[in-house]
Amino acid sequence: MSTLTIFNSLTREKTAFTPIDPDHIRLYACGPTVYNYAHIGNARMAVVFDLLANVLRSLYPKVTYVSNITDVDDKIITAHLETGAPIAEITEKFTRIYNEDMASLGCKTPDIQPRATTHIEEMITLIKSLIERGHAYEPEPADGHVLFNVPSFENYGGLSGRSRDEQIAGARVEIASYKKDPADFVLWKPSKDDEPGWESPFGPNNGRGRPGWHIECSAMAEKHLGLPFDIHGGGADLKFPHHENEIAQSCCAHGHNNLDAFAKYWMHNGFVTVEGEKMSKSLGNFTLAHDLLEKYDGAVLRIALLSAHYRKPLDWSEQALHQAQKQYDRIAKALKMLEKFETRQIPPESDVLNALCNDLNTPAAFVALNNLVNRINEPDTPKGSTLKSIIISTLDLLGIEPPDVAQAENEHVNTSEFEGLLQERTQAKADKNWARADEIRDELTAHGYKIIDTAEGPKLEKL
Repeated sequence: MSTLTIFNSLTREKTAFTPIDPDHIRLYACGPTVYNYAHIGNARMAVVFDLLANVLRSLYPKVTYVSNITDVDDKIITAHLETGAPIAEITEKFTRIYNEDMASLGCKTPDIQPRATTHIEEMITLIKSLIERGHAYEPEPADGHVLFNVPSFENYGGLSGRSRDEQIAGARVEIASYKKDPADFVLWKPSKDDEPGWESPFGPNNGRGRPGWHIECSAMAEKHLGLPFDIHGGGADLKFPHHENEIAQSCCAHGHNNLDAFAKYWMHNGFVTVEGEKMSKSLGNFTLAHDLLEKYDGAVLRIALLSAHYRKPLDWSEQALHQAQKQYDRIAKALKMLEKFETRQIPPESDVLNALCNDLNTPAAFVALNNLVNRINEPDTPKGSTLKSIIISTLDLLGIEPPDVAQAENEHVNTSEFEGLLQERTQAKADKNWARADEIRDELTAHGYKIIDTAEGPKLEKL
């Protein structure tokens, strides 16, 4: 059996994964806040941890993968006020779209997808425990706020490695007058009349309020996985303050001081840039997965999302998409060559699995996959069902939908946007203007096509 090694963000070292219970692996990854379409950074997180779940399932008999839905949040309330749509309508719509879009990217629905609004009781229980243990407080006079007291947990900052000054500067909550310490963060807050809210024991007269963002994941992870669980994941942007606060809340609520009393291993995927620039609405490069899926096959997008190692930054570009499309086309052609042979299921190619067991080394896994495809052209390679089954099983492990080989049947592509260039090249050859004909050939090559001269005229074939 292959040994899984991962880079543990908590210890800042790559180490062999040792499960708490080898018969049941428990994984949690922070899911989306459902107020709008998911951007490509959200999609990268979903794809990375879906792949991790696939790898874990290939190694262990049972895996429970939990990824939450945040359906109560200031951004959701803002969307409600701006559009006039009911909050439930907004959250249900974008939860459905998120799940549909991620499915198109090859992501299986998590085993459990808890919603924050169905776990209010668990959040209140955690908050009460934190107050009783002296880690949280209600400011005076009581107005419905409850805050976590950061200095009460001496190991706060252990995940992110941030200093005391960096903790204060990086906190997302403004420094309010009622805080005992500038780094303290909200566990519960009062709700206005036009905001969602629940009765609580906090504030005057069972004050109506709603949870802070950080307490949600602590409550949902404990409810569905127990403590401690094996792996907690999410985007690098969540490391501080969200994940740092999760650790503090969960450890302190149960009287623990060691950082791994919540989750043993932490994994964070890197940021996504667009053509070298930070993704930003102000720059006009805010890239939505939903929009991309209207232009590209989901499998191609998944290949592009996994093209860089998950911990490294990923630069989203037309070139990356072009390379992903080329790779997918090569796989389609390989399967087309083997389609006449009956498929039988056999284990995935070990080189691919071994690469993924090395801290999800997807670049190395794709090299191994390409080697598989190249074996079709080797004279001493057994052809037929065995090789085809290995390729399909490997794609399944990677979460890549096998190409529709019927689409590979017609390898010649008539592309209308290049028709003028093809006609110009034909005329250039008739005029014996070989230099111009070569220029057109090079231009089409740059677009990813080669020219095939046939009796019916020139055709284009993808490289």
